[in-house]
Amino acid sequence: MVRIAVIDAQGAGLGQSIIKKIRKELGESVHITALGTNSAAASNMLKAGADTSVSGEKSVCTFIGSGEMDCLIGPIGVICNGGINGEITSRISKAVFGLERTKYLLPLQKHNIYIPGTRELQIKDIIDEIINDIRKQTVQE
Repeated sequence: MVRIAVIDAQGAGLGQSIIKKIRKELGESVHITALGTNSAAASNMLKAGADTSVSGEKSVCTFIGSGEMDCLIGPIGVICNGGINGEITSRISKAVFGLERTKYLLPLQKHNIYIPGTRELQIKDIIDEIINDIRKQTVQE
C-alpha cells in the first residue's frame, strides 16, 4: 500500500481537493495522512477522506522526519519559509525540503514564484498527473 502525505495550511482547500481526487481514483489502495499546519486544515482534509491527520508545526515535522510515507503532496509554498500566508515555518519548510521521498509540489503562481511552462496548467490536470504517477507505484507493489 502506497502511503501518501498531503500537506496544506489555512483551510486546506487545495489539500481537500487533492485527497478527494485521490480517493475517487485510487480508493482504499492508498493510505493518506493529512498534514495540517493548523487543526482546521488537518480536520478539513480528514473530512475529505484522509485516513489520519497530524496538525501543528511540531507534529508535522515529527511525522515528516519519521519517513512514514512514500510521497508528499502540497503546494510549492511548503518549501518556502513564510509560505502560505506565513503558516509555513522555517522548521516545516526545512523538513519538507529535506525529505528523501518523492515530493509532488503544485506550482501555484503565488508568493511571487513563477515556474516557466506552468502558466497554462490547470490544478486538476496537475493532480491527475500526480495520481497517474502514484498509480504506477501501486501497480509495482
